Amino acid sequence: MVKHITRKYFGLGSIAWILLLLFTSCDDGKSYSELLRDEDHAVNWYLAQCRVETSIPKDSVFEVGADAPFYRMNSDGSVYMRVVRLGTGEKPKKGDTVYYRFMRQNIKYLYDKSNMSAGEGNANDMSSSLGGLSFVFGSNTLATTLKMGEGIQVPLKFLNYDCEVDLIVKSTMGFTEEMSECNPYVYNHMKYFKAEY
Repeated sequence: MVKHITRKYFGLGSIAWILLLLFTSCDDGKSYSELLRDEDHAVNWYLAQCRVETSIPKDSVFEVGADAPFYRMNSDGSVYMRVVRLGTGEKPKKGDTVYYRFMRQNIKYLYDKSNMSAGEGNANDMSSSLGGLSFVFGSNTLATTLKMGEGIQVPLKFLNYDCEVDLIVKSTMGFTEEMSECNPYVYNHMKYFKAEY
């Protein structure tokens, strides 16, 4: 009887601890829902400075160029894409290894004006630890692919290799290790390349 009661309260205590972890954060004592709200505010602020289309063109013919609009790429608005340059290569196939280069900035930092750095990424330095980044297109199980998040794969559902895009990716579709921080990023001049064998 004592074992049963102990197990019952231990189980309830574990559930309470998990819920506490889910709804709290070490970022200024804000809850997870507050961090998500802050993320939405920052993204809305960023998008307010741009042209935005709330849906993908029915024929998938996107406006192209540095002044093209950001297209909302999914129903929850976690990924927005601006097509800077159409790809000249072939369309990627599921299972293809895709290499990519990018430079990204934290939109919350831009919004707060707390860090106006040039950003981070491998766009200018292929020798860095981020140098030869790749993912397996269409994969949602490989750890190496999931580490960078699903958001960066979205453009290749519509565009060819060698394309260049600007992406806005919210935390739910971003780097898996950064999801709990609720930081949205803008990926500038994201480029995709076919693996050469």
